[in-house]
Amino acid sequence: MTSTPLIEVKNLKQYFPIKTGLFKTEYLKAVDDVSFSIDEGETLGLVGESGCGKTTVGRTLLRLYEPTAGEVLFHGVPVTKNNIHGMRQKMQMVFQDPYSSLDPRMTVEDIIGEPLDVHHLYSNRSERREKILTLMEYVGLNAEHATRYAHEFSGGQRQRIGIARALAVNPKFIVCDEPVSALDVSIQAQVINMFEELQEKLGVAYLFIAHDLLVVHHISKRIAVMYLGKIVETGTADDVNYTPIHPYTESLMSAVPIPDPDYTRSRQRIVLQGDVPSPLRMPSGCPFRTRCRYACAQCAKEMPPLTDRGNGHMVACWVK
Repeated sequence: MTSTPLIEVKNLKQYFPIKTGLFKTEYLKAVDDVSFSIDEGETLGLVGESGCGKTTVGRTLLRLYEPTAGEVLFHGVPVTKNNIHGMRQKMQMVFQDPYSSLDPRMTVEDIIGEPLDVHHLYSNRSERREKILTLMEYVGLNAEHATRYAHEFSGGQRQRIGIARALAVNPKFIVCDEPVSALDVSIQAQVINMFEELQEKLGVAYLFIAHDLLVVHHISKRIAVMYLGKIVETGTADDVNYTPIHPYTESLMSAVPIPDPDYTRSRQRIVLQGDVPSPLRMPSGCPFRTRCRYACAQCAKEMPPLTDRGNGHMVACWVK
């Protein structure tokens, strides 16, 4: 393992201007001061409820959105507007919806071959086709699929096409934005196993964004939990799953279905009160305090910093 992380995110912010009146603009804080790192060949799972900013983090990392503040480093080199084209070869994305992320007018061969065309990664047409067929084989597609169009495939097969496209430039890092949430459960398992096999074979690192905690625990080495644009807890997959500390993480983990009726009957489900506040009108201090049963006066004054509770288990909470 290298001393320099593959990906390092420092104080990343992504604010979107929203018009709230004729001459009035407010900022929606989708991502607010997020920091984390990912080593080579490692998977970091990013979890949280819908609208917490997970996808925005992934897209901002790859500069599909221009960040409001903060920086992203790849092997210690800042990723900027000027060098992002070259960085695209090293960092790729698998999108959530396999139905809308593929061009319906292009054949599978052209979809997978497009990154090869953009980065000029072949010397002749036969080499291009050979690379495409190798990529298709990697993700479990047959050579005869190459001339078909995206609408002729099932959801799982379409996601495999998207994964092959991301792998075409031989990246070191892939943002997986809820890549299995649109798929049937049986197909989810196949795609997850494929991600693991590809990581073993190619040494690629993942930022795996999902809201299915069982999937994240299975595939991730470490997990980061997001709430309203902020990371509230990070740690090893086992630490976050079995010994959660932050009240929000406790609530998330108590909702995970366990296939053991005796255990399910004995454990206490933590149901949160109230609704998620609007990112346009964030509460002062800790964003979770309006729904937290442990909230105190200090929670309203300032956001708690992430502090180490042992073994790199970082938690942002004044009370716990």
